[in-house]
Amino acid sequence: MAVQTLDDLLNAGVEGRAVLVRSDLNVPLDGDRITDPGRILASAPTLKALAEAGAKVIVTAHLGRPKGEPDPQYSLAPVAAKLAEVLGRNVQLAGDVVGQDALARAEGLTDGDVLLLENIRFDPRETSKDEAERTKLAKALVELVGDDGAFVSDGFGVVHRAQASVYEVAKLLPHYAGTLVDAEIEVLGKLTQEPERPYAVVLGGSKVSDKLAVIEALAPKVDTLVIGGGMYYTFLAAQGVSVGDSLCEESMIDTCKALLEQYADVIHIPQDVVIADSFSADAESKIVSVLEIPDGWMGLDIGPQSVRRFAAILTSAKTVFWNGPMGVFEFEKFAAGTKGVAEAIIEATGKGAYSVVGGGDSAAAVRQLGLPEDGFSHISTGGGASLEYLEGKELPGIAVLEG
Repeated sequence: MAVQTLDDLLNAGVEGRAVLVRSDLNVPLDGDRITDPGRILASAPTLKALAEAGAKVIVTAHLGRPKGEPDPQYSLAPVAAKLAEVLGRNVQLAGDVVGQDALARAEGLTDGDVLLLENIRFDPRETSKDEAERTKLAKALVELVGDDGAFVSDGFGVVHRAQASVYEVAKLLPHYAGTLVDAEIEVLGKLTQEPERPYAVVLGGSKVSDKLAVIEALAPKVDTLVIGGGMYYTFLAAQGVSVGDSLCEESMIDTCKALLEQYADVIHIPQDVVIADSFSADAESKIVSVLEIPDGWMGLDIGPQSVRRFAAILTSAKTVFWNGPMGVFEFEKFAAGTKGVAEAIIEATGKGAYSVVGGGDSAAAVRQLGLPEDGFSHISTGGGASLEYLEGKELPGIAVLEG
């Protein structure tokens, strides 16, 4: 069934109506300073369109992982200030989620006003495993918008979770996919429904266990699977090679060995690495063959030979999906691998390839390393959701929009 979109809602008319929007505003903070406003910027178009059309916009979102109760370090106050700056209009912040302050502020909204509720995860019912509890919270959220309200799902980063503000509330209100979610659905379709070949996937990150399901799902379907990041060292250990003090999941070695044997013609792994004598930005470092990692040293990036090899593969691809950095890009000394692979994907895109950056650390790396965001076809806002979709899992927040 086709999903109703924001355009459908706007065409139906929203002037004078209250619209509840589930956004993904889970930005990284240094104290109360937002270090990467990417998700706020990505969420703004839907909120702006609704406000300019005269809706009373009520936004719900989470930040971090509070333990089901108010916690000042996870307050959305910095987000509200930045969102107001981006939208160019005042954004109220409720002092609670669905309590007296939220109700009073919601009742006082006029056309075009924007109200941000406090962190939805301050309420334990949001992530409760009890559907009845989640439904109670959803009903309280619905009270804020009233009988003629509507719900817009625009937080792609949470659509793989059956949570009250994502799933249950969509059952109680006329529901629509926001600009972000609608775009992500289209992107996932391009990656799974007869993608143009050669199709290359680049996976990084720290743990094989985090990416095992997507490796097993994609390896039979793609032409090339490039593996880097911390999880690579478990694959290296699976070949009987010493990895020194590099990150290694002992319990996954046999699994990696089986994957390398079964998909020898698909999986590509580094041949040289940048190693360090400690995990720090100013650690002593050197480039060595993967066969020469000494005891007491750890791999923190892929080496230049591997970058050139991977680039040769990626620049000839017609479809590329990238999720996970090649090394500890946060430290300048160990960022070259991630930057080199990203630049190869940008080159492929320039030649006509369809490229998707799978959110999370990959998207953060693009911004931190100063790479052009428009050099990729699409930068996702939800790494986990993208991966679960590619694994073949049903995303509850999408399924409910289709129902």
